[in-house]
Amino acid sequence: MRLCTALCLLASPILADPPVIESASARKTSGGWNIDVTLSHPDTGWDHYADGWRVLGPDGKELGLRSLLHPHETEQPFTRSLNDVRISDAVRTVWIQARCNRDGWAEPTPAIGLR
Repeated sequence: MRLCTALCLLASPILADPPVIESASARKTSGGWNIDVTLSHPDTGWDHYADGWRVLGPDGKELGLRSLLHPHETEQPFTRSLNDVRISDAVRTVWIQARCNRDGWAEPTPAIGLR
């Protein structure tokens, strides 16, 4: 029984720490909303790194996607922006969800209020 358990554990994917949204802010502009996100992730190089984040509306619909095109193993945490995100005036909160190229989407952050 112990051998079976050990083999099953070895066969299971090992999930590393997910990307963490350290902070996020939004400011309204004439073209929409500019979203700034600071995130951290234990990037190890091209084989495992945070490769994007997205803005989600209250209904879970993606409102904008910021791709991260390379690892940031020596720059942690780091901040990137997404400009001119179109968000309805009726929406008062959005969520940010980060992704890594190995483990996929992390849980969304707590809401960011829009004014």
